[in-house]
Amino acid sequence: MLISQDSRLSFEKSKPGRQGVKLPRARCFKKDVLSRLPEGLKRKRPLVFPEMTEPEVMRHFVNMSRKNFSVDTHFYPLGSCTMKYNPKVNEWASGLESFTQVHPWQPEGTVQGILRILYELEQDLCEITGMDRFTLQPAAGAHGELTGMMLVHAYHQSKGEVLRRKVLVPDSSHGTNPASAALLGFRIEELKSDKRGRVSLEALDEALDQETACLMLTNPNTLGLFEADILEITKRVHAKGALLYYDGANLNPLLGLVRPGDMGFDIVHLNLHKTFSTPHGGGGPGAGPVGVKKYLTPFLPVPMIEKKGDGYYFENDLKQSIGKVKSYFGHVGVMIRAYVYIRSLGLSGLKQVSADSILSANYLKEKLKDRFSVAVDEPCMHEFVLSAKPFLRQGIHAGDIGKRLLDYGFHAPTVHFPLVVEEALMIEPTESETRETLDQFVDAMTRIADEIQKDPEKVKTAPHTMPIRRPDEVMAARKPILSYRDQLRERMLAAEGAPAV
Repeated sequence: MLISQDSRLSFEKSKPGRQGVKLPRARCFKKDVLSRLPEGLKRKRPLVFPEMTEPEVMRHFVNMSRKNFSVDTHFYPLGSCTMKYNPKVNEWASGLESFTQVHPWQPEGTVQGILRILYELEQDLCEITGMDRFTLQPAAGAHGELTGMMLVHAYHQSKGEVLRRKVLVPDSSHGTNPASAALLGFRIEELKSDKRGRVSLEALDEALDQETACLMLTNPNTLGLFEADILEITKRVHAKGALLYYDGANLNPLLGLVRPGDMGFDIVHLNLHKTFSTPHGGGGPGAGPVGVKKYLTPFLPVPMIEKKGDGYYFENDLKQSIGKVKSYFGHVGVMIRAYVYIRSLGLSGLKQVSADSILSANYLKEKLKDRFSVAVDEPCMHEFVLSAKPFLRQGIHAGDIGKRLLDYGFHAPTVHFPLVVEEALMIEPTESETRETLDQFVDAMTRIADEIQKDPEKVKTAPHTMPIRRPDEVMAARKPILSYRDQLRERMLAAEGAPAV
């Protein structure tokens, strides 16, 4: 942490004279570099670090990590976010010095290895999705959505169809879909689902017109259901001159089984940090590559990576390109993880990922549906949605069940989403978990269902075993407690039964 001299007193554990590490002398600058720095870039005060022993530093961070729920420590059935285990070989590969020490401004001839990886990753993603080209620049899924909608806009502008300003979004879609389209000035129209939780063809026909630019769709959808009418949907959207956009957040159960490009989608964004191995959450890192069919490739961001003979190079000469959407060339570390994940599993391994994720979700649904209401009681794909609505008579909400699961050693599923299901509990077990873990989760959910009937107050006031009780979530976001001493005070108050603030 770099702070000013006046902030020395803010280090609560720091004591003058304690030392746990000696920093190496800088080797990357010449001796006269300081004399050539502009005055405005020179520090006005000495650099200050906290002064602590190595054991103090280790205990601080290790104890902090023990308070976290993560995919490495707990089952994390966060529906729609695909919080699956990430093989450590991918972390090892992305951390190799040959990759981490590459600078994006190096000449192409000195970075042929990384260019080959990015080029081959694009080829792999095209094969997996059935698209013709990909840009790897977008930094995450929502950024991929924005890029995709920029491509939609550019495509219709090139055809002179400037009145196509309407984007159709199903009522079960991810919230980022309408937000991404609205950022570009599109008018959003919501499509109501039919009784089976899919896109209503009747509602689609009513909404489609000459002003429709695009239908944004997730398949399987947010209820974990495959859109069985997808080929008919594609036919009707294209007949009106509109494009079909695929939100790749739910790609996990389709790997090696079916491709969005074969369903008729024109544009696809993927979440490499969900489907292809990078820890997801905490604000990053992420990657949201966008794939397109051939007729949309002229609009892709520059530069594109091309191959000539045995060499690779950046192609910037795309006259209809929407331009760069990310500094440099995207989050390369995330892409290396995805590349290793895909190459180590191969086609058969990717198919197994999908098959196991589908099996796990249906196993849990069948085990839980007698104690919890199921939004749509039919075979699902990678996830399914329960409802806590029957427990409202006891004053229990979906969020209460999520909090109580923490006491049993499980992270909560996604709660209160999708909005089309009241008191939703959206569960995605992924392919990572063993049957024993799934059975333990079923046992915990069953116990909670029993507690709701016998002692609902225990569920309402959960969690009981965490470092803190229930914070005011609005205040926690706006006024987080960052002081170590104040955290200790909160823990002491919670132990005495006082409400958390």
